Amino acid sequence: MMDALEATYARKGLAAQVDLKRKLMGLRYTSDFVKIEKYEHSSPRDREVIKTNKSKSVAQNVSSINASSLDNRDVALTTILIKAGLGLDPKAMRKLSMVVLGLSFVPCLVEAAGVAIFAFVILGFPWVWGFSLGFVLSAVSPAVVVPTLLKLQNEGYGESKGIATMVIAASSLDDVVAISAFGLCLSLVLDEKDSNLVLKFIKGPAEAIGGLIIGTLWGILVGYLPHQKENNTYIFQILTVRRAFLVGAGGLTAVLGAHHLGYPGAGPLVSITAAFVACICWKNQGYSVEYNPVETVFSGIWKILQPTLFGLTGAEIDFNQIHGATILEGIGVLAGGLLFRVVGCCLVLISTKLNFKEVVFVNIAWLPKATVQAALGSVLLDSVLAMESHSDQEVKFGRDCLTIAVLSILITAPIGAIGISILGPKCLSTEGAKGKTTKLEVKKPASKEDNIV
Repeated sequence: MMDALEATYARKGLAAQVDLKRKLMGLRYTSDFVKIEKYEHSSPRDREVIKTNKSKSVAQNVSSINASSLDNRDVALTTILIKAGLGLDPKAMRKLSMVVLGLSFVPCLVEAAGVAIFAFVILGFPWVWGFSLGFVLSAVSPAVVVPTLLKLQNEGYGESKGIATMVIAASSLDDVVAISAFGLCLSLVLDEKDSNLVLKFIKGPAEAIGGLIIGTLWGILVGYLPHQKENNTYIFQILTVRRAFLVGAGGLTAVLGAHHLGYPGAGPLVSITAAFVACICWKNQGYSVEYNPVETVFSGIWKILQPTLFGLTGAEIDFNQIHGATILEGIGVLAGGLLFRVVGCCLVLISTKLNFKEVVFVNIAWLPKATVQAALGSVLLDSVLAMESHSDQEVKFGRDCLTIAVLSILITAPIGAIGISILGPKCLSTEGAKGKTTKLEVKKPASKEDNIV
């Protein structure tokens, strides 16, 4: 049914003119032209209502697009985390457990302190704002670090000292520490009188412990649930698919569920822990040390999803949010924080048996930032704008945080990825590396009735 304005055009015989104007304005439908005419003839109050409704519609569309992108990125990130868990070396993990904990905490906390100091000196940030920015910047990106390290590990570089295992294992815990500390600082920035700071303080350890426990339990379940007493090749292939599906479905459920429940740091930890524990169980059942068919499945999936992960991570960068006046100052703050991070990383590694070149490599591998910064970069600004009363200074601080977060992705992600690829063969040794087999080595069964693959 035509409304009053459209009926008026029809009664006056102006349909042809409406159609011509519509085409000149580049509109597809006559109804679009009528909407514009309505807006032009409406009162100022009605125009504000129209603008508000339009903004809500656009926001809903953008929100759905971002949610879809987040889900796609989580699928790709889960795949690479599971692949990393399947590639971890249990012996190296036992040997380097204290170093892994040190790399998870010390560089993150030291970099956050360095960023807070430089933000206070260069940008005039209050200390709470400085530490909030510091914990946004201090998280490493597994999406950048893990793929390149796995490639080097498969080629045998640094395998004898477990360097890839050490960095990959620490990267998940590092994100938990950074995200949890950021949540605590955000509460102080917003001065939330009703927020329980004690609960926020223990949230980080709770995420880490919960992620390790759930991941271990799921890994044991996946490791022994599918029936393994089969020696037929076809049945073995079905068994491999079942195991890959169970570990993949569990990891993806953990990542998406943790986001939904408000514990984003626990999900990736569940994925990598479950894959690691399940892989140990499978090796006890007959998988060879050098070859794991489930890992081969996820390697194939990763080749498909790799462009998706990096493409969606790059899509999170909004160049419109980069303010020219803040670029040089932001680079100074970022460089100062990275300098502190290098010092913290060297303090952790000084007690290990790594030589100078290997320490340099670990520092380069510990630089890239992408996923956490893309997710948390705008949180401070959005939170301030959502407050009933906020000052222009607070808005400026929020915009500066967003600008520096974007700069950290643009600068450190390519430097880290390229640095790992180039310096890996130069700084790491292949001495003592185990060659990869191309076929499965199956243990001989103890009897005809007990065939174990």
